[in-house]
Amino acid sequence: MTPLKPSVRFALLSGFIGLPLIGAAQTEPNTLTTAVPILTISPDSRAAALGEAGVATSPDANSGYHNAGKLGFITTKYSFSPSYSPWLRNVTDDMGLAYLSGTAKIGARSAISASLMYFDLGTISFRDDFNASLGDYNPKEYAFSVAYGQKLTDNFGVGVAARFIRSNLTGGGGDSRPGNAAAVDLGAYYNKDLSIGAADYNLGLGGTITNIGNKITYTSTSQADFLPTRLKLGFALTRELDAYNKITLTADGAKLLTPTPYYEEGASPSDAAYVARRNAENTDRRNKGIVAAALGSFSDAPGGFSEELREINLSTGAEYTYNDLLMARVGYFYEPRVKGDRQYLSFGLGVRYQVFGVDGAYLVPNSRANPLSQTIRISLNFNFNELEQAFGDGSGSTVN
Repeated sequence: MTPLKPSVRFALLSGFIGLPLIGAAQTEPNTLTTAVPILTISPDSRAAALGEAGVATSPDANSGYHNAGKLGFITTKYSFSPSYSPWLRNVTDDMGLAYLSGTAKIGARSAISASLMYFDLGTISFRDDFNASLGDYNPKEYAFSVAYGQKLTDNFGVGVAARFIRSNLTGGGGDSRPGNAAAVDLGAYYNKDLSIGAADYNLGLGGTITNIGNKITYTSTSQADFLPTRLKLGFALTRELDAYNKITLTADGAKLLTPTPYYEEGASPSDAAYVARRNAENTDRRNKGIVAAALGSFSDAPGGFSEELREINLSTGAEYTYNDLLMARVGYFYEPRVKGDRQYLSFGLGVRYQVFGVDGAYLVPNSRANPLSQTIRISLNFNFNELEQAFGDGSGSTVN
């Protein structure tokens, strides 16, 4: 099989993921690109309905993905959650993102989590330069993660996650091969009950750096691609309206800690000197080490500080809860137009009854197509601690 060139591979994968490569208002591409961008898509329906916000929301079975620092605050003994998101459903029916996560308390102040993310890209027919068939293949990507979270005080906790990533886009024909990588996440979470006037509130603050790991290689080591290392900070403020009703407002800001492609505003792509200068600069940026690239990501945008600010994506959401049984959610995700232009509303509902729960999410895009548009994303939730509370453990006591 003829190997795919890196530029073709990026274009192919970005087309599947829905992350455009060219900023709409720039004369040169300035949207950040990475390998395995699926790692930045929230796999569970609760966060999906909140505009992808999840770093500071209340802990649940999917906390290992959003912020390992929340794991120490989980109050259930055992829980797990399977999720599924159809992909490009308006185009095909054989693509989807599946996710399975589970948690277990291992002490009063700590918990562990394990999860598997699996992205099926459907069947693709490969063809050569003369349009002759090179066979069919089913590209896929997956990531297996384990996480540990510990409460250091009653209000503050930290966590760490380790992840193995495999991305197989071409089947390994010719000079191409599957890409493998290992990565870690670092997370911190703060939670505090507050009284402001006569009202009771709960404040959650969270911060993570995710996917800190080696570059991923599909062909040669000289063409290694960065993982989507990302800094994310957020808050969640919950107001107790009365004994049965509460509402949570949450917002996250996220920034990729990877090099920004170099360009010169107004330069002509037919200018050979400019093209050579741009290519040399971008080669230097791709060859940076992981730490140097992360530190440089705060100051390497060609447009200066204003462009650095445009590389921050915003996720905002509101969650209404009735009696801890029914939830209604709405969210909005904003990515600046020159950095990809993903902007959409999201809605969702949730139900909890004894040990079982279900969440659904629906995405309403702007004029730009989105691979998750007009699809229902589903997550199930199982809480086995509540089962023990309801029926006992056989000794006349319950597990807390």
